[in-house]
Amino acid sequence: MMSTAVAIYEFQGAGLTPAPILMRRSDIIALKTAVDRSGKSDRTIRNWCRFFGIGRQSSPGAPLEISAPALEMVLHGDLEALEMLRAGDRSGHQVRRYFDHLGLPA
Repeated sequence: MMSTAVAIYEFQGAGLTPAPILMRRSDIIALKTAVDRSGKSDRTIRNWCRFFGIGRQSSPGAPLEISAPALEMVLHGDLEALEMLRAGDRSGHQVRRYFDHLGLPA
């Protein structure tokens, strides 16, 4: 049986994109902050936002807003926690530990 996380990314290979991560203001970081925190390039972060659905851009030219907890989950390869967050579970242990690590309210 396939896990939910694996299934979502296999569907994306078919041209579908994952549902967006719902973010609170306190969760959001700018692209530059994401680059600084992760040590990854601007291009990599942008690609992750598209592939994993961890960011949003309200319109072309608007700044990219990235979920700090979701970025941390991607950095750690924790796709199960990412899908729990996507489903709205902010209080489960596997998700909560990222909020605690970042000092954010869940």
